[in-house]
Amino acid sequence: MNQFDPIKQLRAAERRAARPPEQRKRARITEAFFGRFAGLPLRERQARSLAYALLHTPVRTGGGPYLAGQLYTEYCGDLGGSDFDPRWRDFDCNYVAEQRARREIPGLAELTGADRDGKNPSWVTYASCAPGHVGWRYEWILESGVTGLLRRIRRSYRKADAEGREFLEGCRILLEAMLAWNDLHAKKLEKALRSCRTEVRRRELRAKLALVRRVPRYGARTFHEALQAFHFSYLATMFENPYGGNGPGRLDYFLWPYLERDLAAGRETVESATEKVAELFLRMHERNYCKDMGIETIMVAGSRPDGSSAFNPLSEIMVRVIMKLAVTTPHVYIRIPENPPPALLELAAEYLKDGHNMAQILSDRSIVPALVRGGVAPEDAAMYMCGGCMELSPQGMNCDLLFTGFFNVPKILELTLNGGICLNTGCRMLSGYRRTLEEFNSFEELYGAFLGNLKTTLGFTFRCMDLFSEEAARLRPAFLLSAQVSDCIERARNLNDGGARYNDYGSTPIGLPDAADSLYALKHAVFENGIAGKAGLLAALQNNFASDELLRLRLLELPKFGQGDPEADGMAARLFRDVCAIYDGFSNRFGGKVKPMLMSFVFSPIAGNALGASANGHKAGVPVAQGMTPHSSSMTCGIGTAMQSANRLDLGAAPGGVASMWDLSGGLTRLDVLQGLLRSFIATGGQIFQGNTTSVEELRAARRDPESYRHLIVRVGGFSAKFTALDPQLQDEIINRHRHCV
Repeated sequence: MNQFDPIKQLRAAERRAARPPEQRKRARITEAFFGRFAGLPLRERQARSLAYALLHTPVRTGGGPYLAGQLYTEYCGDLGGSDFDPRWRDFDCNYVAEQRARREIPGLAELTGADRDGKNPSWVTYASCAPGHVGWRYEWILESGVTGLLRRIRRSYRKADAEGREFLEGCRILLEAMLAWNDLHAKKLEKALRSCRTEVRRRELRAKLALVRRVPRYGARTFHEALQAFHFSYLATMFENPYGGNGPGRLDYFLWPYLERDLAAGRETVESATEKVAELFLRMHERNYCKDMGIETIMVAGSRPDGSSAFNPLSEIMVRVIMKLAVTTPHVYIRIPENPPPALLELAAEYLKDGHNMAQILSDRSIVPALVRGGVAPEDAAMYMCGGCMELSPQGMNCDLLFTGFFNVPKILELTLNGGICLNTGCRMLSGYRRTLEEFNSFEELYGAFLGNLKTTLGFTFRCMDLFSEEAARLRPAFLLSAQVSDCIERARNLNDGGARYNDYGSTPIGLPDAADSLYALKHAVFENGIAGKAGLLAALQNNFASDELLRLRLLELPKFGQGDPEADGMAARLFRDVCAIYDGFSNRFGGKVKPMLMSFVFSPIAGNALGASANGHKAGVPVAQGMTPHSSSMTCGIGTAMQSANRLDLGAAPGGVASMWDLSGGLTRLDVLQGLLRSFIATGGQIFQGNTTSVEELRAARRDPESYRHLIVRVGGFSAKFTALDPQLQDEIINRHRHCV
């Protein structure tokens, strides 16, 4: 990077992003849909309206010496929001699906609460569709160009039914719009070249012009062409699907063959390839500037479909570029294959130590078998990616409903103990449920009632997912994305209408470690050893231990998940297994599954705020544990013991992924120690490793003086973000997490 200064380019990108050109995407789609194309059939109307908006979006050919094209994120793929145009009421899939859910699913409203931002103290389930969180098969455009996709569409068109032909015609319209938008870039470059008088600038313009004349229309021949082809697929596909979590996935895997050939032929060097990767990352950062929670994820290394290691020089280039830039888009995660080369573990440890808290390390040894157990073919499972935080799916093969609900598991236990009444509000949240702790004659009877309530209420959210799927299929056909998802073209259906190879949803049960600790406390203290009477404990919970501090301390002292106690860990294993079985017992409208995805995102303090006092000894409002990591207050026996407790669970029962959070300090941040921790984590069956290495003192300093720490990045829960931009409750949760040290 001698001539290409990435930090200088970063500052320039952020200056441009601070004042982006007006794109007017929402207004243009509205104008086209209700104006010039209003008389067309729905599918054609949808496609032509989006194509119109794309073709009237400003063309940008600058921003760096290597790539052409730029768009800025506008989250208006579904046209609701504070400025909701009432004409969209019948055409906005989220709005229509939510209205249907309220009418068709009795009991759901009282679980979600009226406050849809999740801050209502009665919150149990955040049952709302957040489309996205998948990747797409842009390698098809790299290999044979948009023209190759158009040929496949023509072949499928001849065999499709009338509905399928409407869908395929929409794909054709949008793919041709992508090419037309690309041609506008060529015209702008031609105009700039005619007026340019500087030879260095003329060389840059000629190189860009040669790129856009070739790709993405035709297949790429070089690494530079492949980067540009990917970039245009990325811009156009994200223009259509501006949702968090959609991302490039295995970018190093698909680009490496091009770079490998160019390095051998002398067309590229490691330095020149590094500069081009840096520019691509800067363009992604510029597009998402100030939007940390967009979470567009790149997965590097990992396994090939035959199980061998896919780690290559481009994998390392991408990790080192993101470490140098220290930006939160894209997120770069490392997959560790079954038999990792030592250099990959060294790189992963370095990334954890010096990567500005952006690292997330995933173990193929545990994840690939879990995906296979969940119904994914082995060769497809090997191609998994994270859609955003950690939503696992085979890249470009799944529908995009992997982020359709967060469920507060310990809240259901609270309601089961308290006759369906919320301890925070006194409101009834379980219709028809009246039993309290005092009425159970045994722990097994209590556990059965809790599991029954859990199954019933989870069933509400699963049904809600089917409604979102139905309306997404009808009102959000995602033509560009679907054209790059396996089997959609051949089946002539969009990715949410049965077109995708896998029609699996995703949902997150939050707070399992907290619920497990409370269940163990109930079993031990109430039903076995008489430490607390039923009426006494229930009264203590109802008054938030205000006059029962001694009882609270005794409950806190009981063994907890993460301390290596066989019974406490066994309760966590039982609950984990039973919750996963509830998920596994549901089939959606296409016969697919709902994958349990064990993470917390930003919901750890929100879910905690929804809780009253708990039998584990926590007072009301304590943030819940991160993913399946033992609770911070329970990790008293060292990271090794806590890690073994977490990884002894049958993690293969959760094909959506199981995240763990290990915040580290002191000697544990040494490179050799980190490598040892990673080896132990993988050997004991862990799936997803993440954590912070920034000191608590520095985080507290950032709270006192935010302006001096504007660029401080922290690991939140499946994603990284600028610390000073986070909600104060989330900042507190990160500061107060247990720090493992030696």
